[in-house]
Amino acid sequence: MKATRAEYEELIETLREHDRRYYVECKPTITDYDYDVLVFRLLEIEKAHPDWIVPSSPTQRVDEGQTRGFKQAEHLAPMLSLQNTYSIEEIKDFIDRVKKLTHLSHPTFSLELKIDGVAIAIRYKNGFLVQAITRGDGKKGDDVTQNVKTIHTLPMHLKEKDIPDLLEVRGEVYLSKKDFLLMNEQRQEEGLEPWANPRNACAGSLKLLDAKEVYKRHLNLITYQVSYGHEIPLQSAVHPYLKKHHFPVLESIFLKKTQYIDEIEEYIHFVAKKRHELPFDIDGIVIKFDDTSYYESMGMTGKSPRWAVAYKFAPEQAVTRVLGITIQVGRTGVLTPVAELEPVFLSGSTISRASLHNEEEVERKDIRVHDTVYIEKAGEIIPQVVKVDLEKRSKNSSKWHMPTHCPFCDTKVVKVENEVAVRCPNSSSCPAQGMRRLHFFVAKGAMDVEHLGDKVVEKLFESKLVQRPSDFYRLSIEDLLSLPGFKEKSAKNLYDSIQESKKRSLDRFILGLGIPHVGAQSAHLLANRIGSLKKLIEVKKEDLLRIDGIGEKTADAIVAFFDHPIHREDIELLIEVGVEPTQVKKSYDTDHPFCKKTFCLTGTLTKYTRQEATDLILKHGGTVVNSVTKKTDYLLAGDEAGSKLEKAKTAGVKIVDEDWFEKHL
Repeated sequence: MKATRAEYEELIETLREHDRRYYVECKPTITDYDYDVLVFRLLEIEKAHPDWIVPSSPTQRVDEGQTRGFKQAEHLAPMLSLQNTYSIEEIKDFIDRVKKLTHLSHPTFSLELKIDGVAIAIRYKNGFLVQAITRGDGKKGDDVTQNVKTIHTLPMHLKEKDIPDLLEVRGEVYLSKKDFLLMNEQRQEEGLEPWANPRNACAGSLKLLDAKEVYKRHLNLITYQVSYGHEIPLQSAVHPYLKKHHFPVLESIFLKKTQYIDEIEEYIHFVAKKRHELPFDIDGIVIKFDDTSYYESMGMTGKSPRWAVAYKFAPEQAVTRVLGITIQVGRTGVLTPVAELEPVFLSGSTISRASLHNEEEVERKDIRVHDTVYIEKAGEIIPQVVKVDLEKRSKNSSKWHMPTHCPFCDTKVVKVENEVAVRCPNSSSCPAQGMRRLHFFVAKGAMDVEHLGDKVVEKLFESKLVQRPSDFYRLSIEDLLSLPGFKEKSAKNLYDSIQESKKRSLDRFILGLGIPHVGAQSAHLLANRIGSLKKLIEVKKEDLLRIDGIGEKTADAIVAFFDHPIHREDIELLIEVGVEPTQVKKSYDTDHPFCKKTFCLTGTLTKYTRQEATDLILKHGGTVVNSVTKKTDYLLAGDEAGSKLEKAKTAGVKIVDEDWFEKHL
């Protein structure tokens, strides 16, 4: 198909805009497959008109953007992106090219999963982790060392003898499907726009400027390459080497070595069947020529190496019809539109509903009742409407609008400034918010009441047996037997589980209260630092801000929550029915030099993240504060220490470094 110069330039601009949305904003508006279709069209045009090619063309560069607030660092070796393929024929073409370049009649290939995350280069000097850099433009990227150090599976110190003075490994940072679901649920409760998929949630997390916030995101890592410092003759030997040095790698079941195209095809089918069982998102497989000694001579084309390709799965989609758009109201009052769909089978399950997230999302995609739509599963788990088939739209269709009043309590809804969410402000008596708070209170991680699932909570709520958390503890076995589906044994099991939950730990109880911006980590900090429910109810903002890990927004939310008379009454009633949250007793050596000492942290630590150092201080009976005062015992100062260093000198506070810290641990 012939193209004009104007079409070529317009296509470049379109791809640049999609790159910005994907890499910078972490909010893609098209699928990877649709993006690659545009790239293939660009390649076709550039092949026909090589004189048109410009250096800024997406085919000529790797571009994951650079983030304000992060220093830039150069890669020791170029960090390239792989050429994508979507068919067995294209894989055969790749194999033929390898044969031609290497003059081998039967080249061997190493196969592995293509994790859909964020590529990272991790550098070690004398065995210690010193730097982590994103792909960036392939030559240099963002230095996200402190954020990457929050990954608990990543070794900080390599202790084996065969470690060179300077070593760089590469891998993929990812967010598990489970944590992606939890994060999106939390974002929607807070009125924020949900992430499109785990990859974008992971990229957004790595771009946070506060490593303490990144720590809460539970990022993970899989390593797959040694890019500098140690030559490994075969790619298939890289994973055993990395595993030996305690790097997280893929399970051996997902690694394969072969010379044959039919075995590559078998591997693709095997992975396609297993992909939905994996805890992380993948978007295909990587096929690498196994003999690494050829890599330099094989070279690269544009922005991709000639010794590897990625076979990407085409997105699994289904076509169905929107039967209606209903509203869900969350525990914080956020109204979420939901598409009620004609049931359709997709990626292993039957889909009949899909969240539309917020009013802006519906408007952007122009989704209407009775539309024919394409659906996918974001991160292979969350059904989402991708696009509307406009050709099948009825001429009589009309745009959908967010209701002006809550459909459950008829209260006029409000839109908070700087939020995409629309909220029902009737937190005290909106039945939908009340039921969602009950769900949250008894959920795992909170009060964790066994046998009390969402459907049972709804039955109890609808029957008026439970309207607020304390009502769970007033239930009798006879009450439970009055509900449809309950027999003597199931009623007794649930009753016992409810009674047993009265002694849950304080941090779980705090989480179960559903305080805005208070997740599991913050609840743990509050329980450890405040110590009792009684003190927590009366806590002042200034006291909360002294807790490392509790910011201004969270502190305001906590104070506002306990100032609300309904919330106070809920807690009083819970205590009245016998709920006694227990504080986990701290056990530490009272002779330890950190015990009863107050630390403040500043600068960049190289051997620990801020959170790791904080956890170690707390573990040994110390306290960590946000600011330096005369009462501070130690200032633990890393590289590029800021104003706290000067304050410590003025106040006569002892300044210590990481070597001192390690020695006294």
